[in-house]
Amino acid sequence: MVTSAHEGMHRVFEERPEILAPVFEALGIAFPEKAATYAITADVTETRPLARHVDTVLRIEPSDGDDFLLAVEAQERRDKDKSASWAYYVAYLQSKYRLPVLLLVVCRDRPTAKWATGPFECGARGWTAQRTYPLVVGPDNLPPITDARTATEKPAMAAFSALTHANTPVGDAILDALGKALPKMNAHAALYIGQFLDSALGTTPAGDKWRNIVSFVNFFPGRGTLLERTFLEGEAKGEARGEAKGVLRVLKVRGIAVSDEARERITACTEPARVSEWLDRAETVERAEDLFADTPDTPELP
Repeated sequence: MVTSAHEGMHRVFEERPEILAPVFEALGIAFPEKAATYAITADVTETRPLARHVDTVLRIEPSDGDDFLLAVEAQERRDKDKSASWAYYVAYLQSKYRLPVLLLVVCRDRPTAKWATGPFECGARGWTAQRTYPLVVGPDNLPPITDARTATEKPAMAAFSALTHANTPVGDAILDALGKALPKMNAHAALYIGQFLDSALGTTPAGDKWRNIVSFVNFFPGRGTLLERTFLEGEAKGEARGEAKGVLRVLKVRGIAVSDEARERITACTEPARVSEWLDRAETVERAEDLFADTPDTPELP
């Protein structure tokens, strides 16, 4: 899970690759409808002690075309050194992986976004040896998601929209839409969005507004502010172990007793998909053992 706005602006592409298509659409560039996406090492260091790291690097494998790499950089201010760093990242990744490379820069303010578009040139004596053209997404070209219906259908994109527009007048409307959408999302998506924005927005005015919104969201109507109790206490981590804690927390808030056997089975599971299913079921089961009903290849606890 992200720990800052900087991390959030690039890690979200790794954790929620479904936002790639709408982001590319906002940039006016076609993105494959069906593509496998894999995170690869972001270390582009060749020799020590000089270390270089791209924020996030994804390998995109379209079903209808050739593979390519997408290097994602979060940029919060102008940096004169980036023109050389970005050119190096593109050249190095292309040389190492023998694949075409696109560079996507994510910004949260208009002046930085305008600067980041470049192009950044390397040359001398009237001759350009290399020119870097980043793709740049920021408040000017990323549509804000301000209606709850769209936020419910595209929660990850709505959260990314909230982070990108956090410093603009429309930022509050995006957070309001997400607050209305949270009770309509499945537990896994809601917990991710809640914790993502809590961490990424931090102690900013937008972060304070988000925490205020969440404190009034009854994730399970009539049973208290469960979402607040789970992600603000750091119980749901987004992966199997953290989600297992989320399952136990939901059961505890609902007053469902959990036997030692059931607790051990929940916490020992390392399959994210299965634990996520248990998290969804935890809101309605009458007994903890009912979580495991119809679970393949595992006997039901007595």
